[in-house]
This record gives sequence, structure tokens and C-alpha cells, in this order.
Amino acid sequence: MWRALTEPQLLERWLRMPNDIKPVVGHRFELLADPVPAAGFAGGPVACEVLAVEPERLLSISWGPEWTVTWRLVPEGHGTRLFLSHEGFDPDDDFQRMSRRIMGGGWRTGVPKALARVLDEMPD
Repeated sequence: MWRALTEPQLLERWLRMPNDIKPVVGHRFELLADPVPAAGFAGGPVACEVLAVEPERLLSISWGPEWTVTWRLVPEGHGTRLFLSHEGFDPDDDFQRMSRRIMGGGWRTGVPKALARVLDEMPD
């Protein structure tokens, strides 16, 4: 699962955003996002930075100027459980509330399915 989070081509396949991520603290990269008219987002590059790395355990990135996304990998049985937090939303800002709702829906539905497909296609 670590490779799916940290290799640009694999990350792109399940997140559907071209990128140039490297799991190195301080590495700045871009996620190329599609427009989301409902949220007033025109699309384009989202500036990101790797904030924390614990190989095979944790990856935390800034997602634009306001948000932080953290993935924690926890061994469980014969597999790994993935925990995700997406923080930094301002509950008093209409754009931020809508963005949280839209992204939260994606994190809970489409993204896990896409990630599972990528993991199933990866060699052991």
C-alpha cells in the first residue's frame, strides 16, 4: 500500500490527479486537479508539500495552502488498514464547507474503490 501512496504513477491511478510526489519531507509537488464547478474550483495545479514521512507507516502532505491530508498505515492480520484524515477546513467559510462535503464524499466512496483496484492489480 505504501507504494500506492508514494509512487507518482500509482497515486495518479487511484487519486486521478497527475503528480510528482516523492516521500521526502519538504518535497514540494503539484496535484493536477479537474475542475469542480459545484465548489467554485476552476481546476489546475494544487501546490502540495510533504510534511511528514514514516516509511510504510505514515505520509502527511499539505493540500493547497489550508488543508492537510494524512494517511496512516496500520498492520492488521494479513493486511493493512488505511486511516485518512483531511483537516484544516474552516466551518465558517461557505467554500470550505462545500469543499469538505465534496471531498469527504470522494474519500468515503470513489477513492477507496479506485485504490482497491490499483492494489489488486499490483504484483505482490
